[in-house]
Amino acid sequence: MPESALGGTRVVELCQLVAGPYCTKLLSDLGAEVIKIEPPEGDPARNLPPFFHDEPHPEGSGLFLYLNTSKQGITLNLHTATGKDIFLRLVKDADILVEDNPPGTMEKLGLDYDNLSKINPRLVMASITPFGQTGPYRDYKAYHLNVFHGSGEGYLTPGGVENMGRPPLKVGNLVGEYDSGLNAAIAILGALYHCRRSGSGQYIDISKQESVMSLNRLDMPRWANEGNVITRAKLGVPYGGALPCRDGYTVFVTWEGEQWDKLVDFMGHPEWTHDDKFKDYASRYENGELINALLTEWLMGHGKEELYHGGQAAEVPFAMVYTPQDLAESVQLRERGFFTEVEHPRTGKVRYPGVPYNFSETPAAAPRPAPLLGEHNEEILTSRLGYAKDELPRLGMAGVI
Repeated sequence: MPESALGGTRVVELCQLVAGPYCTKLLSDLGAEVIKIEPPEGDPARNLPPFFHDEPHPEGSGLFLYLNTSKQGITLNLHTATGKDIFLRLVKDADILVEDNPPGTMEKLGLDYDNLSKINPRLVMASITPFGQTGPYRDYKAYHLNVFHGSGEGYLTPGGVENMGRPPLKVGNLVGEYDSGLNAAIAILGALYHCRRSGSGQYIDISKQESVMSLNRLDMPRWANEGNVITRAKLGVPYGGALPCRDGYTVFVTWEGEQWDKLVDFMGHPEWTHDDKFKDYASRYENGELINALLTEWLMGHGKEELYHGGQAAEVPFAMVYTPQDLAESVQLRERGFFTEVEHPRTGKVRYPGVPYNFSETPAAAPRPAPLLGEHNEEILTSRLGYAKDELPRLGMAGVI
């Protein structure tokens, strides 16, 4: 089988929860070898839902299992001299180090980039923190909710509401964490490319706040350049948006007169569409709420699949609002082989989301299950670092692993 895109690249991960592990997951999906270092008690993500069959277990967290596929896992206490020595030996042979400790933590341990680059000048090191390594907020702690609203993105969510008294929302799930991990992976690949051309590594400072701000690059600079504050209001969308239909929601937006005409044809010319209130764009804009009410009445008689495929054929811009079940059963995703089965000792075979790309020359390998806590201690310590197998119990009793 052809070598993967990042085959032969060694990554050390010193991260917990979501952003950092997602970053290194993206690298492992490309074929990099990732050694995940957890404290002896484990990554806190192991204790977060959803759990397999809703049974809380540190080896059954869906969040942890998804974020850590194809990685090797060891436990290590960096506050011990031996633990620090093991870490240094791993970093010496690594191409990439990703860590997400609070600013100053690595310096206190003597494991900051200045020190690590002395033993490995080619090292690319990335630090992911809520507000970056500099500035007055650098030492502030933050959850995803804090970072999401600190980025301004929460102020714009949900979009398309007339009632500005409605409070802003945190977007579903942990999109800000995933976006921060994605930005980190992109930056790392750029630094790795530079290193392979120049022979020199470098340090990357990643701010989650700035990463989430990049979700809305268009609206963020409007105040600085135009004096306009973008809000959650409709921003000129006269009608449409996410509207209910018979079996869920559909999204419909149209501004052009030709699109309106095609919508009327698609609906079979209901009587209300010929009212003078809707004769041109200006009148439709003025009566957008009435259009939505009447359009919703018609939509409730139709399913989202019918609207989507029928609309495509009629050149009417309908889209479906997919549920997780819709995606899991999608014929499109099945045809592309997006979901893949991974067998884990705790869960057995479970379908996982795959990679959103297909390389013609360097295909992604089938993912391996996320590591059990400390699963690869023996393999890494004995085969790679030369420890005798009978030394491992002593390291465990000393709190090193």
